[in-house]
Amino acid sequence: MRIEHIAIWVTNLEEMRKFYVTYFNAVAGEKYHNPTKKFTSYFLSFTDGARLEIMHTPSINKSNYTEEHTGLIHFAMSIGSKAQVDLLTEKLREDGFTIAGEPRTTGDGYYESVVLDPEGNQIEITI
Repeated sequence: MRIEHIAIWVTNLEEMRKFYVTYFNAVAGEKYHNPTKKFTSYFLSFTDGARLEIMHTPSINKSNYTEEHTGLIHFAMSIGSKAQVDLLTEKLREDGFTIAGEPRTTGDGYYESVVLDPEGNQIEITI
């Protein structure tokens, strides 16, 4: 058994597609549009087969990610090595993204940093 995909609501579908394609080498499928429901989405595929669905509808409300809450809080992207974690973290910083956690080894042994995507979703960048 495996997780087939994770989905997140977004306010700016194209900006979010570009972010994951640019920084995490996602491949975007065709844009889906349901005019009746005013719903659009992309499935973003990653090299290991994992997929992220980004979805938009005009009626969606933006969440407040600055406070603790129940539900999905982050997802992790494994990119291969400490050096790659450090390089991508610096690239994201240079490009103006919020680094919510500097590269470090956690108490449970992960080497990671934490970045916020353009809409504030937490992404752990790991080995």
